[in-house]
Amino acid sequence: MSTIHWTEARTTRSVRWHSENATPPPRRVVVADDRMRADTAHRLACEGTALLWRGDFPNARHLLRAMGRRIDHNRPRIGGSPAESFQLHRRARAHRARVLGRLLVALDDDHRLALRRAPDVSQACTEAYGPPSEPMVVSLREVLGVIGAHEWRRKGVEVPALGARVHPHYGVFSPVRGEYVDLVAHAALPASARRGAGPRTAFDLGTGTGVLAAVLARRGLGHIVATDISPRALACARENVRRLNLDAQVDVVGPALFPEGRADLVVCNPPWIPARPTSALERGVYDPDGAMLHGFLYGLAAHLEPGGEGWLILSDLAEHLGLRTRRDLLTAIEAAGLRVVSRIDTRPRHPRVRDSADPLHAARAAEVTSLWRLAVE
Repeated sequence: MSTIHWTEARTTRSVRWHSENATPPPRRVVVADDRMRADTAHRLACEGTALLWRGDFPNARHLLRAMGRRIDHNRPRIGGSPAESFQLHRRARAHRARVLGRLLVALDDDHRLALRRAPDVSQACTEAYGPPSEPMVVSLREVLGVIGAHEWRRKGVEVPALGARVHPHYGVFSPVRGEYVDLVAHAALPASARRGAGPRTAFDLGTGTGVLAAVLARRGLGHIVATDISPRALACARENVRRLNLDAQVDVVGPALFPEGRADLVVCNPPWIPARPTSALERGVYDPDGAMLHGFLYGLAAHLEPGGEGWLILSDLAEHLGLRTRRDLLTAIEAAGLRVVSRIDTRPRHPRVRDSADPLHAARAAEVTSLWRLAVE
């Protein structure tokens, strides 16, 4: 267990340090309140000093935004090749997260913020951190993310393909990009999943919220096994399956990529970008060295029923960023003993496609999301 130390009112204090991203505790901490100027806070944070906030909660949020504006104003210009632009963009985002992560708040032993005009964050923190047990210090930026995740979980995300809402948990990627869900909802099922008596089986690998498993169940697959390596995702998927009254059709198991046995259809929507994630939520976007993609491809043949198909849902954004080539993907498919039956393409609909101020706009504007239908060679 990590501990954070600081001096306040001439007394040395120590409290448990918590970071969902495994950020180590800061070595130097000073107490800050409403008198702290944004320029001073920005300078101290850039030098590595953390600021333990003791002032008004809304003022802490204002200070965080002001620090962010100063970071963005000094952000280096991003240029060069697409791969170089991506790496510079990632470094700039990491620097921004480090500096803003040095504005800290203390949670009491009941997960409450002892700050003026602070909201009640106890339920949100319990969902993210588990039941409270002792005081701890966390970054304000993380707490704001926890609050936002609680609202997503409470309200849910409308999924037109289901005609229902899916409720993401903290640290589980939300299905806000509906184009990949629509691909699975409308692609023709393989013949092996339609013929014969008895329920046909599908696997949903890396299920996350369970949204694709639910779509497959609504399409009439009799038995769906959904897997994930994340305990948060497994709990989230199980809750959503119960909410949608699909318990009889969907089993959520793990932590694992493939379950035991074979299926008529194996669906996988791996993280689309082969890079290292820097947070729990980024694991839904970044796949270090394409590990999950290759794990799916090289394990697929051993888990398909005769005549079955694997559906790989993958964006080509990594290709436009120079992080993977189409030849790399096709070579991996072939090396896994698979062939491409067909491919269904769609264009993303999220707002960043139209945001010309985004440093990666050119790549995002050219992005295509595809459902690759794969069969054993």
